[in-house]
Amino acid sequence: MAVLPKEKGCDVEGLILGRYRRIEEYTPVVPLEVLAERAGITVDQVIKLDGNENPYGCSPRVQQALAAFQHYHIYPDPEHRDVRPLLAEYVGVGQEHILASSGSDELIDLVVRLFIEPGDQVINCVPTFGMYEFVAQIFGGEVVALPRRDDFGVDVEAVLRAIGRRTKLIFVASPNNPTGNLTPVEDILALLETGKVVVVDEAYAEFSGRSVASLVPDHDNLVVLRTFSKWAGLAGLRAGYGIFPLPIIKHLWKIKQPYNVNVAALIAIRESFADIEYLRATNEAMVKERERLIAMLAETGIVDPWPSAANFVYCPVLRGDARWITEELARRGIFIRYFDKPLLKNSIRVSVGRPEQTDRLIAALREIGEQLGE
Repeated sequence: MAVLPKEKGCDVEGLILGRYRRIEEYTPVVPLEVLAERAGITVDQVIKLDGNENPYGCSPRVQQALAAFQHYHIYPDPEHRDVRPLLAEYVGVGQEHILASSGSDELIDLVVRLFIEPGDQVINCVPTFGMYEFVAQIFGGEVVALPRRDDFGVDVEAVLRAIGRRTKLIFVASPNNPTGNLTPVEDILALLETGKVVVVDEAYAEFSGRSVASLVPDHDNLVVLRTFSKWAGLAGLRAGYGIFPLPIIKHLWKIKQPYNVNVAALIAIRESFADIEYLRATNEAMVKERERLIAMLAETGIVDPWPSAANFVYCPVLRGDARWITEELARRGIFIRYFDKPLLKNSIRVSVGRPEQTDRLIAALREIGEQLGE
């Protein structure tokens, strides 16, 4: 068979959709092994406070069940029949409202895919989790970025003014990432009255004790996203779920990948619920440590920690440069996030760790404070 010669000067990149060529890459957290290599230390010496992960890890039952499982060669259940009743009982809604997912990021993708065509508008209350804007741009959505108030609350009046004919989705993270504040239920209800689809991302709900998931069956335009990454220590397994009104979920079942949640994640979800008291205890420990962390950060005089309903603390920097402080901590094997954006000037975000990790962080910050001087 004759082989056609390769066409010279073929512009393959020119065939790629223009909106993809213009998108900026999403910046994820750096893997543990890479952080250790950068700091010149072993993995067990790293204090990783940059990804809002659970420092206590998953339930021991999860590890035991994964090690004992014998059928990794068989495809997982595409309808998640083992875990949907557990999720429904946990949330307090019927299982017909539940869709499991490969982390809540997959659900952000699916919801945007379901509603957004090029030119449709997505309202994003910034600063917030970057994935909403990232995914909306992938599907050609026009992102309307509305600044939050000075206290980082959603500016409901500004949202109402911004809604137009092509507005379809409103994203609200509660607690918000990276600022840690909750959105009051009355604000969510006011947004629902617009008739647009309101997506409430409750990735950190277990640390706040507040949720609007129970409202979903009574509101055809309310979507609530949840994850096991934070409270259950399953970030590496990508386990999440959403609570959807029936008019929306019936279409999501059509467009999701058939085997979207892998076998290991389904096992981990099941075993997490079987060991729920262990997870509740670690969550309580993290909430307690969060308050201790806030108090100790304030005592350093270097940062101004904000109240938080999540498992992290947002801190504007009072003395010094946020990036430099972050780099100095990294040299000591302690990794946090820093921000220097228009609405997040010279600030850091610190995940809640174990008490001994908090102590190491504070000791390092005091050393840095001595370098900064008065």
